[in-house]
Order: sequence, then structure tokens, then C-alpha cells
Amino acid sequence: MWNAAWRGQALAELAGRDWDLIVVGGGITGAGILREAARRGWRCLLLEQRDFAWGTSSRSSKMVHGGLRYIAKGQVGLTRDSVRERQRLLGEAPGLVEPLSFIMPHYRGGFPGPKVFGGLLAVYDALAGKRNHLYYPLQQLRYLAPGLKEEGLLGGTRFADAVVDDARLVMRVLDEARADGGEALNGLRVLELRRDGGRVTGLLAEDREGAGRFAFRAGAVALATGAWADRLRRMEGDEHIRPLRGSHLLLPAWRLPVAHAFSFMHRADKRPVFVFPWEGATVVGTTDLDHGDGLDGDARISRAELDYLLEACVQQFPAARIGEADVRSTWAGVRPVVASGAAQQKKPSDEKREHALWSEPGCVTLAGGKLTTFRLLALEVLRACAPMLGKTLEDSPEPIFAAAPEVDLPGLGPQQRRRLAGRHGRNLAQLAGLLAQVGNGRVGDSDCLWAELAWAAEGELVLHLDDLLLRRTRLGLLLESGGAAELPAIRALCQARLGWDDARWSEEERAYLDLWRRCYSLPAPAGS
Repeated sequence: MWNAAWRGQALAELAGRDWDLIVVGGGITGAGILREAARRGWRCLLLEQRDFAWGTSSRSSKMVHGGLRYIAKGQVGLTRDSVRERQRLLGEAPGLVEPLSFIMPHYRGGFPGPKVFGGLLAVYDALAGKRNHLYYPLQQLRYLAPGLKEEGLLGGTRFADAVVDDARLVMRVLDEARADGGEALNGLRVLELRRDGGRVTGLLAEDREGAGRFAFRAGAVALATGAWADRLRRMEGDEHIRPLRGSHLLLPAWRLPVAHAFSFMHRADKRPVFVFPWEGATVVGTTDLDHGDGLDGDARISRAELDYLLEACVQQFPAARIGEADVRSTWAGVRPVVASGAAQQKKPSDEKREHALWSEPGCVTLAGGKLTTFRLLALEVLRACAPMLGKTLEDSPEPIFAAAPEVDLPGLGPQQRRRLAGRHGRNLAQLAGLLAQVGNGRVGDSDCLWAELAWAAEGELVLHLDDLLLRRTRLGLLLESGGAAELPAIRALCQARLGWDDARWSEEERAYLDLWRRCYSLPAPAGS
């Protein structure tokens, strides 16, 4: 089993091996690099300082999209790649990556108008190989979007993209990498890169769980640490990472029920904001501002960001009267935007979202990029690493994900079966065994099953309670007060599976609730 007991036994042995490639960073980019290296038979290991998907990859806007805005900037090639990868993910991971229709309402005198937007979407659809958009005049739009602000409304354009549980995507990719021989460890903070004669030959890492420091040897090291990239790489020139924070609100679906994602321009700064359905709830996001709070703790929403997003709800859905009391949870992620020294003068929303690759002997650093194109970013990194290892690299036509096995899941409907297959892939048979033990009940009013909690505790390398409730499952976001009312039942199911005694469980519960109050609930009132 891939759990804390395995980790404690394997850590020293894994540190003693000679690796072709060590990947630093356990977000979607690092997971993608590990997956592509493992499928090619490379001896590869991933190290993550906190938990898999702990950073940006569990706190994104949850969208798998083709990058419509890149067309407006003339970056047609980037949009083409994104659209193809979106279609690939939709085809390979149904139940995890799901289609979602988007609606852009058009207002008199507003931008973009129906004709301009329709022109952009015509290019978008051509890249996808099929028409995916349609304009609805006001009378028809009312049926699709009840409650939408109607003053000056001309109609709306509907188009197609996709949505994902971002943290589960990371776990699914890691699972595929491990099935092909890759290894992954969380809770290991890389202290320094080891060099010999100007070449990176490995690294020194510290076990945050208390087992000491370990030296690792590798033919090449790939740094996929996102906003943390500047901490380990050798800085040359004036390019650096500009951490930008994006925050979100989660509302119970009944308070703002939407069947589509709505994209509109915030009247305060003309930035796009989204309101969309996700995991049985409604999400509002995102903001875009410099993150000055440091990178060592969980990012959190500010009072100004909360007010900004609530104002967006009032602007676009005035009849719903959404207020602070309706917010069930919040999250904030830090985007690793690549900027030059002069670019610090730019507004955050004016920064380009392109990725950058830096190389030195024995080490490649990737920063920036999109969740949607993680496979292509991984291949770019491996092409840079391959000559360091005396290897060549070709793209593979093989799928990222193996098909989930055919498993009998009695008592579950088609949508639940699809959801479980998408999230758990190869492990569906093990999950079915736990369903037989604990039943197919759901946790609270979420779609998450108790059996999924049990599986995560047994086999998904959970080190702390927030790993279980904020990333392996999303219960900390979806349930009232972070799931506090369900903690006794979660303890009864998971404590023994995690191997924790009573004192350890009590400490984990206290730490989790404190973290949730500080970083995933409402921010403190101004002046408090």
C-alpha cells in the first residue's frame, strides 16, 4: 500500500538509489513529468515539500480550457495545442475531466460584443474540429440563465470547455506514473542542489516528518516548483517569478443555482470573472493580484478580494442577493507568472501567462504554463533533460491514463460509476472492495463516498488530516465549516487506517480546523 507506513520503510532505500531523473514539485506539472518519464522506462522519482497538489494545483479555477483569450492575442498555436489537449483529456478521463458549457452575456455597449466574440469562437471551433458555440437572443437566454442581470442585455453566446477536480487529476497522473515504475514522496523539502564541477548531480532533502536529511543522486533534476522556482535555481538575468494570487468563493448550489459557467467583465476593473457549477456547489472567481504574504503557508483570501467577488455576484445575479453569510468556503492559489525586472511595473492582469524553461548542466527548471497543457510541458522538460542522460525523446501516441477496469459497483447509478472511474482509474477494484465493506453512502451533502475516504486513508499517502480533507477529497471545501460535524464519523472510519493513536488524531484535528479557519473560511473583518 502507498501510505505513511510504506513511506517510512522506503525512504532510506529510495535515497540510496541512482536515479535518471528526480522531479522536484508535486503539482500537475511535476506529476506530468514523472508520468512521461516513467512510461519511457526512466528511473524517476518525484519529491514534494508538502503534499501532492498542495500549492496551485489544488487551488486553481478547476478549468480545462483551450485558452480562448490567447486567440485575441494572436497566439493561435498555443490555443491549438490547448484545444487538442482538452479534447484528449475529455476522451481519456471521463468522470474526472467533464464537459462544461460557458455563457458569455452581451450587454449594450459592452465588450466583447456578439460579433467580435463569435469571430473568436469561430477560430476556436475550427481548432477543435467542430462547431461548439451558438448565440441566444434575450428571449431564449432567459431559459438558460434565469436570474441573470437583464438591464441592457442583448443575448448571450454559449460555447464549450471543460472542468476538473484539479487535485484528483494530480493523483490520477501520479498513479499512472507509479504503475509504470515511477516513485513519488511527499513531505520532503529540498534544501539545496548538489553540484560537482558545475553540474547538478543530485540534491539534499529534509524529511518534514522527522526522519532527518537524505542525499539523492540523479543524472538530471527537473524543478517543477511553480511559484517556488526561484528558491533553487541559479538566478541569471532579470527573469524571475512574480507570484500572483487568485481567490475563489464556494457557495451552496441552492443559493446560486447555475447549470452553466458564466463569464463576464467585473465593472470595477473590466477583468473577466466566472460563476460556475463544480462538485455540486457554485464557485465564484477569480481575482488577480500580487501575493505578498510569503510562500511557506497556505495562501488565503483577503477582505478586499471577498468584497470584489461578492460584488461580482450582485452585479450579475442581483435577484439572488448573495452576501457574506452565503459563502461556505474560500480558497486562494498562487500563480507562478514569469516576469522580467521591468515587468514588475505592469498590472497583474497585464502579465503574460507563458511558461519559461531554464537549463544548466544537470538541471532544468520549468515555471508557468497551463494545467490543460501539462503533458506538453512535461515533454518539453524531458527533451531538455534527455541529452544530459544520453537519451532521445519522442512523443508517445499512448494515452496518459489507462482505462479503469470493469468492476461491479452495485447500488450506484451511471453518473456515480463514471465519477468513481474518472477519479480512481486503476484503483477502482480496490475501491469496490471498500464499498462492499462500508457501503455506498455519501459524506454529508457532497458527492464523495465514505469508501473514497477509506481508500485515501489506506492507499494514497496521506500524512496529515488536511491532505485527506482538502486534496484527496474536497470535503473541507464542500461541507459546512470544513466538515467539522462529520469529523467523529471520519475518525471512526479513518483513524486506524491512517495508523494514528488518539493523541495524534486529536492533534491533527486541531491543526486542520485551525488551518481551515485561517485559510479556507471567510477572512477577518477589516480592522480586526
